[in-house]
Amino acid sequence: MRLTLTKDTQLCVSLAARPGNTGTRLQNFLYRATGADLVYKAFAPTDLAQAVAGIRGLPIRGAAVSMPYKSDVIPMLDHVAPSAARIGAVNTIVNDAGVLTGHNTDVTAVQALVAGLGVPRAATVCVTGSGGMARAIVSGLHDSGFTSVTVAARTEATGRPLAERHGCAWSPVPVAAELLVNATPVGMEPDQDGLPFTPAQVDTAGYVLESVAYPLETRLVRLARQQGTPTVDGFQVTVLQSVEQFTLYTGIVPGAEIITAAREFVLSRA
Repeated sequence: MRLTLTKDTQLCVSLAARPGNTGTRLQNFLYRATGADLVYKAFAPTDLAQAVAGIRGLPIRGAAVSMPYKSDVIPMLDHVAPSAARIGAVNTIVNDAGVLTGHNTDVTAVQALVAGLGVPRAATVCVTGSGGMARAIVSGLHDSGFTSVTVAARTEATGRPLAERHGCAWSPVPVAAELLVNATPVGMEPDQDGLPFTPAQVDTAGYVLESVAYPLETRLVRLARQQGTPTVDGFQVTVLQSVEQFTLYTGIVPGAEIITAAREFVLSRA
């Protein structure tokens, strides 16, 4: 599948403090596999407001939004989808003739992956962080019927309100739980030795979900898998939410065979 750029080729981008290759490779594979005339490029913006203005003015078809910009972009948009507004975090911007709309595809991805793990709704859960990804995860868990969730965030000013909004407990430090969820950058390249939970908490957990996608296997994922713990890694989260982003950009729903091929393509170049 070769790419030929023309004057009609549209651009999609990602805005991240520490861009990785996973989303870029995945999106570009999907474009080529489906014949969509787009190309995708990751950026680390030096000025977020200027970057969003560039999306509107060039015009760029869409943008993925990663840590730490998921809340900061909201005032710069024209519309925000109800689910993203409720969470207070946007991970996707769609540009329709200069009108920018924010969406959040993290929620449905996490809900599907937690369901796939088979975690009982009565299980205790600890989610680290209070940023955009944490908001999406806590909201998704709440909507899925989980009732014993602790938000572990060092910053009380953001952690406690997030917890209270969804009927959760708040703690300044991670606590032991049956499902451990990392929604912080801890463990992300280049700080690959970072561990958001204590080794003892990982040892006793029944399930682990990691949101960090770079590297593909974080220290948290590696320790959990060594224990034989059912685990979702950040790459799985990225694939599901990226496929939904692709559909928002193109209107195309890719088939299972194309998604599998895209996943294998990315992994073969990891």
